[in-house]
Amino acid sequence: MAKITLKDVAAAAGVGAATVERALNGRGNVLPETAEKIFIAARRLGYRAPRAGTRHGLVRIEIVLLRPETYFYSRLNRAFERIAALLDKDILIQRTFVREDDPADFSRHIANPQARRSALIVVAPDHPDVVGSVRRAAGGGIPVVQIMTRPAPELAYVGIDNEAAGRTAAFYMTRMQAGVSGTFVALCHSGAYENHKARIRGFSDHLLAHANPSHRFAEVMFDEDDEMKTMELLTSAFARYSDIAGLYSAGGDNAAIATVLRRHRMPSVFWVGHELSDATRGYLKQGLMTIVLDQAPEIQARRAIDMTLKRLGLIDTDIDPEPVRFLTVTAENL
Repeated sequence: MAKITLKDVAAAAGVGAATVERALNGRGNVLPETAEKIFIAARRLGYRAPRAGTRHGLVRIEIVLLRPETYFYSRLNRAFERIAALLDKDILIQRTFVREDDPADFSRHIANPQARRSALIVVAPDHPDVVGSVRRAAGGGIPVVQIMTRPAPELAYVGIDNEAAGRTAAFYMTRMQAGVSGTFVALCHSGAYENHKARIRGFSDHLLAHANPSHRFAEVMFDEDDEMKTMELLTSAFARYSDIAGLYSAGGDNAAIATVLRRHRMPSVFWVGHELSDATRGYLKQGLMTIVLDQAPEIQARRAIDMTLKRLGLIDTDIDPEPVRFLTVTAENL
């Protein structure tokens, strides 16, 4: 195999050999966009790596996340932080938190980032302005990876099969309560996220396909992961349906649900929820919660970075195209 030369890199990057030499040796006077192209071309061709530390952040991968105060996003953020520390110094991971309740601001940030980006990993609400800006970013030629939720089905996605998660919740709820008569209810953040809608869709579809006359799926309540709203909705549901036997929480406000179940002395309710945390571990041990479906954010973060690096041409590793496997956790396998 012929040895890769500086001229080969220059041809691949569409620049002159002198520009390649300046960029790879950190001599300056090279536009960041051009330096990025040269760095990627060199890595693709297997040319010698640039000297460590000569230029930081030639490739900037922006990760747009939400609600850092929540347990799931805190786990996801920490996972990206750990991965970033292991990457080449020429690859910068920039984590940005954007407000989910302001779609206009969210879409403006996607369309007009504060710093140049080489690729984008994003948790995107299912809002037309936000989804449109994500699609335009992808159309502009940079790799875009959706993580955790997939409002633009044609774009790359890393996350669990959320419909399968909902079906799994219904499967356990019906099979393990085959001899129990009662009402099933579900709680969901809102219609703002495709992953939540998919979970409820899967839950409902399974119940319809495996109808049991002793089980009745009564309603879906939208709590927006607001503690007070969750408590009000669930308390009202217990007043309307005296025979609630199953509860599926497709979102993440588990603390409020636990409070209501304790207050109403309803430990017999078959409760399936999401995300393994210190709190949900406690609910499982106490018998309040029956099953937790954990979507393994650490695996999602690693795969999203790998998929982005692959699409940038910086690694040759094959990336698993299948959904990330979610974990089923009970009090018996903590």
